Amino acid sequence: MTKRGATLSTSEVRRDAVVDAAIAEFARSGYHGTPINNVATKAAISPAYVFKLFPGKIALFVAALDRCYELVERALSAGAARVDGAGPDEILYAMGGAYAELIADKSLLMLQVHAQSAADIPEIADAVRRGLARVTDFAKARSGAEDSAVQRFMAYGQLCHLITTLELDGHDSAWAAILTGGMRHPKAH
Repeated sequence: MTKRGATLSTSEVRRDAVVDAAIAEFARSGYHGTPINNVATKAAISPAYVFKLFPGKIALFVAALDRCYELVERALSAGAARVDGAGPDEILYAMGGAYAELIADKSLLMLQVHAQSAADIPEIADAVRRGLARVTDFAKARSGAEDSAVQRFMAYGQLCHLITTLELDGHDSAWAAILTGGMRHPKAH
């Protein structure tokens, strides 16, 4: 991810590469199960350089989570732009479709799931709250929907997480059909 119109220094480029690698690695094995060495290897730099860019594993995880929520907001914005001028319900629906497309690549989804499981670490809990606030505030402001509609939108997002992580689409049972009814999920990869 580059900043628009800016030339990035080598350390900024590497920082972005480390955050991207962190998303992939933390999504795979969570905060507790991911050594910094794995992130460094994925980013093709030394563990010492990772620690030069980030003061510790918590800071790296939080940076990955912040990037995740930035990407979620971008996806919601793109979804809303597809139905520019529509009413609040249509905008939320389009945002939901864009989010479903985004989490078809399970990395961002699993990072969020792992973040919730590590929310006993105050900095991670703060990052999750900050990210949820960002997404909720954006959905509210961009759609113009009532609070109850935004709450349903966020709740459906959590249901999307459950459906996607457990691969419930097409699961042959009545209870799964109830949970997945009316939900849109591109095939996860």
